[in-house]
Amino acid sequence: MSQKKDKLTSLKDIMANIFGDSNLPFNPEDALIWKVWDEAVGPAISKNTHPLWIKDRNLRVSVSDPIWLQELRFVEETMRDKINKKLGRKAVEKIEFRLGSK
Repeated sequence: MSQKKDKLTSLKDIMANIFGDSNLPFNPEDALIWKVWDEAVGPAISKNTHPLWIKDRNLRVSVSDPIWLQELRFVEETMRDKINKKLGRKAVEKIEFRLGSK
């Protein structure tokens, strides 16, 4: 039979160890993109888009219709800069727009 531990490990410490692991396939801080999206891109774009996922600094965004899809390609750099500024780091290098639904 195994020995009992004298001290329990707090959930906070367990989570810090999990999310502090540099071998994770994602950066947990990237989840903040969903939180800052509306403010970073503005109401018109926010109404017609939503982030789908981010991996290796590539952000995929669903766009509501083909006209928006075309227009957003012209403002990708501005959007990327605003998102990175809101996050306080260079989280996004490229945004891929895909036709989908809002």
